[in-house]
Amino acid sequence: MTTDLDELLRSLRVWDPEVTELPPFDPAAAPADPLSLFTEWFAAAVTAGQTEPHTMSLATADEEGLPDVRIVMLHGADADGWSFATHATSRKGHHLAARPYAALGFYWPLLGRQVRVRGPVTAAPEKAGQADLHARSTGALAAALTGCQSEALGSLAELARASEAAWEHAQREPDAPVPSWTLYHLQPEEVEFFQGDARRRHVRLNYRRGSGGWAKELLWP
Repeated sequence: MTTDLDELLRSLRVWDPEVTELPPFDPAAAPADPLSLFTEWFAAAVTAGQTEPHTMSLATADEEGLPDVRIVMLHGADADGWSFATHATSRKGHHLAARPYAALGFYWPLLGRQVRVRGPVTAAPEKAGQADLHARSTGALAAALTGCQSEALGSLAELARASEAAWEHAQREPDAPVPSWTLYHLQPEEVEFFQGDARRRHVRLNYRRGSGGWAKELLWP
């Protein structure tokens, strides 16, 4: 039996040529390290007008090894790794405390590109986490001050009261500390770059970290 969802799914197309450009990608010309290529691709996504190119999927696992995934914001990528932040007391914070390993996924459909990153995760010093928080907007600080992330909520009215108080606190004290706020660094062991192709001859270049540095390999699409 065909459902409304089935019909909607069949009506959709990937990489509409009216809005998507699939640029060529020569893996032989790729830089020796994945961070350099990521920076190039990220800049290209911004230039192409990709909506929120800094958002990414973050996959973690709980103590039993059961996976979970959500969308978060990239806070930076440098020698320390790919960085994101959250409350240490949140669900993902608990996951990372139990299993300090994660995977990231970026998708930029305007260019038909994906980037996948995975590796061990470490928490930055508290000072770095607070600096990261206070460099963001008043709304970000208010959300952090609201706290209780991932805990059961009694009602939307309860959230409204807590949020209003947090906004007043953030505006009154823009440097207010939030001890649970933590900056995390994912140090990549593997980084894959996927370039879509109209004939489905997708190019996949994988960087793998070894004792001697980064090794590159092509993967079948």
